[in-house]
Amino acid sequence: MDIFQSPLMSLPGITPEEYAYLQQATTGLNEQQLRNFLMIYGSRRKQPSEILLLALIGFVGFAGIHRFVIGQIGMGILYFFTGGLCMIGTIVDVINHKSLAFEYNQKAVFESLQMVRMGGGFQ
Repeated sequence: MDIFQSPLMSLPGITPEEYAYLQQATTGLNEQQLRNFLMIYGSRRKQPSEILLLALIGFVGFAGIHRFVIGQIGMGILYFFTGGLCMIGTIVDVINHKSLAFEYNQKAVFESLQMVRMGGGFQ
């Protein structure tokens, strides 16, 4: 199947790394399972630009909100009470926002695949 005809390309802002990871993770799924996976995963995934915007909010307001959004509650609390680890942690997260989003999305792929394989999701 051509890369541009792949249903995985329907995800907005998909990167080549994410595409390769998704292609490998979804091998063996039939067409209906793939559609269900895309609906579940599409609603869970975070774009790097979203993580970047939330990390930048940490400079002027609520430090650590991006950590809460990606499910790292403990780090979010730590960032909140330390001012983003004295802004150093927030600066590092602004630089590494793409890897933070990719790591979160890898977990979302695993959870979405579990739901699809267990028969959950949309019918």
